[in-house]
Amino acid sequence: MRIPVSWLAEFVDVPAGTTIDEVHAALVSVGLEEEGSHHFDIDGPVVVGEVLEFGEEPQTNGKTIRWCSVRVAAPGLAAADGGADVRGIVCGAGNFFVGDKVVVTLPGAVLPGNFAIAARKTYGHVSDGMIASARELGLGDEHDGILRLVTLGLDPAVGADALALLGLTDAAVEVNVTPDRGYAFSIRGIAREYAHATGAAFRDPALALPLGLDAGEPADGVTVSIDDRAPIRGRVGATVFVTRVVRQVDPTVPTPAWMVSRLKLAGIRSISIVVDVTNYVMLELGQPLHGYDLDALQGGIVVRRAQPGETLKTLDAQMRTLDTEDLVIADDSGAIGLAGVMGGFSTEISGETTAVLIEAANFDPVTIARTARRHKLPSEASKRFERGVDPQVAVAAAARAVQLLEELAGGRADGSGSGHHEHDALAPIFLPDRYISELVGVDYTDEEVTSSLIEIGAWLEHASNGLLVSPPSWRPDLTHKSTLAEEVARIVGYSRIPSVIPTAPPGRGFTREQQLRRLAAETLAASGSTEVLAYPFVSAASNATFGSPDDTVAPAVELANPLDAEAPLLRTTLLPGLIDVARRNLSRGLTDLSLYEIGAVFQPVPDASYGVGEVPPGATLPTAETLADLDASIPPQPWHVAMLLLGNAVDKQPGQAAVPFGVADALDAVRLLASALDVPLTVRQGSHTALHPGRTAEVLVPVGTGVDVVSVGYVGELLPALAAELDLPRVVAVAELDLSALIELAARSVQATPLAGYPAATQDVSLVVPASVAAGDVLDAIAAGAGVLLESIHLVDDYRGAGIDVGQKSLTFALRFRATDRTLTAAEASEARIAGAAEAGRRFGAVPRD
Repeated sequence: MRIPVSWLAEFVDVPAGTTIDEVHAALVSVGLEEEGSHHFDIDGPVVVGEVLEFGEEPQTNGKTIRWCSVRVAAPGLAAADGGADVRGIVCGAGNFFVGDKVVVTLPGAVLPGNFAIAARKTYGHVSDGMIASARELGLGDEHDGILRLVTLGLDPAVGADALALLGLTDAAVEVNVTPDRGYAFSIRGIAREYAHATGAAFRDPALALPLGLDAGEPADGVTVSIDDRAPIRGRVGATVFVTRVVRQVDPTVPTPAWMVSRLKLAGIRSISIVVDVTNYVMLELGQPLHGYDLDALQGGIVVRRAQPGETLKTLDAQMRTLDTEDLVIADDSGAIGLAGVMGGFSTEISGETTAVLIEAANFDPVTIARTARRHKLPSEASKRFERGVDPQVAVAAAARAVQLLEELAGGRADGSGSGHHEHDALAPIFLPDRYISELVGVDYTDEEVTSSLIEIGAWLEHASNGLLVSPPSWRPDLTHKSTLAEEVARIVGYSRIPSVIPTAPPGRGFTREQQLRRLAAETLAASGSTEVLAYPFVSAASNATFGSPDDTVAPAVELANPLDAEAPLLRTTLLPGLIDVARRNLSRGLTDLSLYEIGAVFQPVPDASYGVGEVPPGATLPTAETLADLDASIPPQPWHVAMLLLGNAVDKQPGQAAVPFGVADALDAVRLLASALDVPLTVRQGSHTALHPGRTAEVLVPVGTGVDVVSVGYVGELLPALAAELDLPRVVAVAELDLSALIELAARSVQATPLAGYPAATQDVSLVVPASVAAGDVLDAIAAGAGVLLESIHLVDDYRGAGIDVGQKSLTFALRFRATDRTLTAAEASEARIAGAAEAGRRFGAVPRD
């Protein structure tokens, strides 16, 4: 919300000389977030000039310029820049006449965009200044001609300060308005907050208006009825609907300069006098208004839900197909406006409109929010309605619009209109004695509590052991005693709240699962990887490619209203997001990447239905049964961890060649993670539709106390063809593990292994086996046969070539034996090695290599 300071000062006392920073500081002190400041970026002498004469001079480039004589100061007096009172100025516009009052920027002035004005030679003349257009002054987009002050209804003295005349010396502060404080989307609301912060006197603009009739006679048969036969969650779409009629409006009257400049500072473009008035009142009071061309209405007005298949051409000239939940304003011809969002084209205020019907209504916030999002049509009105508008201000807003149209556009209120009010008062809140002091930790006096609540507009009634607090109509966010505590804390001052770190109750903190997830993240980060967070929404093709280790496609949950139509599914794997991150970084020159992500995936059970649960209203506490139904309506969401490595693990440097990442690095990262979680794992040859068939491993962990294992993920390299299709290097190593399963299997406590007290005996064994036999299976067989003396075993060589038959391979393993109670003899170690080789021979026909 942008707030012009001069406008703010109309409703609250802002001391002369108050800076933008001081206004911001005051608003921040009561909980509003500073966003920035806005001004017209004009400096130097800018004055009112009078065109005395001009001559038109055609140029060789086909353009015609005017060499003008312009008076910029009273006769005989020096101009604002100290120069002559009459200047020669070159102007390319042709829309002005002799005698016109115009805006002249004299040498030394600086216009928006850091455009400095100086006397300069152009088109054969020395132009001693410039006659400005509205766009050059920052007042609007009009640039076809210079700004004639008569079009603004102004006839100032020559030489007068044009900046002050046009309101260009004003500035605006901007604050962020949170969804719960819709009342601050108005000058009225911000003025009240400034008064809270500074103690300055506040003058409510809604109380200073001639309200006129509350519910008069229908205007020329224009009746208003509320026909909401399909309320959402029991809430009627419109609870207030006020109309007023103004006739004899002159639509050609220019909007006053002060209004144009205030609208511009507030971020709204000036359009026409009627539209500008409705926007001005909306900013001033926070009540969105809409003006209808009364002569274009056909019959009475009905507020209703849209009919199936109904269409509406909105003010932006777009034809829209309406939803049956949309609330519309209709007449006998059909829908003429999307309630609270945008008006219809058929009743638009035009240059021919002389009779205006003003509408000030209060619509259901949820209905308006859904309509604006459904049609991708956010507007200044919808932003206010979806946050909640004061239902009591509609009559005042309509009266204010009538007042301005009478004063500025020659209109005449004919006393007709209508008024519909069925808005319930906000429920009172019981506030126990001492509750706020105990909650906030500050010893507030009873006077501080009551005065703060009265200051925000609440009504107080003493009750047994406390107060009964009735919130003001503009504060629908006050629904609980804790919200009242927040109001007292900010009105008295946040500085009263001590900065004390609370002591956590015993037994609190991270759960075991949270601790292990954090340990997993810290382990990978410490190994040199970078954590990233990717979007959980993917395409069907991505889920099909990466979502299943084999050639099946895992089902996926489809979003009813996806942010991106090309990514409508929830992810079943983390790899698509990691690949998108890698591609983005590669495109920006980062060629060596080690990335990981820890996040939830969504893995529906086949033939199950999801997303069918009824979402309870936010205003009521859901029951246990409701929560159970909601849980049953969502798919399992296990946590996964995924890694991606590409480029070089070690850069090229003097004396050492570059070392590229490969599948071995991904496997090392997986083993490191398993070690940190104390989960024993093994790997075996695996397959995946997206991975290289010879460089893919399935990751297994034991379950129970037997020899059963379960797969928890895979490690491998992307298929080179797939990597090329994705614009990635040929070698991209990836891994993905079910982190929830690992955490479930993680040891509850880590048992430290005692240091060995006796020396180890090391031996190697080389066995020839069929090439189709996995080295890991041979390793397991040797370990099983070698017995308890075997301390460690690992593969050191896989040879295929001369001396080995075709279809065979030679595997060499390094074995280390150790006893805990004695020094092993060479014979004992050899016996265990031979037993291991024999077991491999029984299982796979392995024979010792000669």
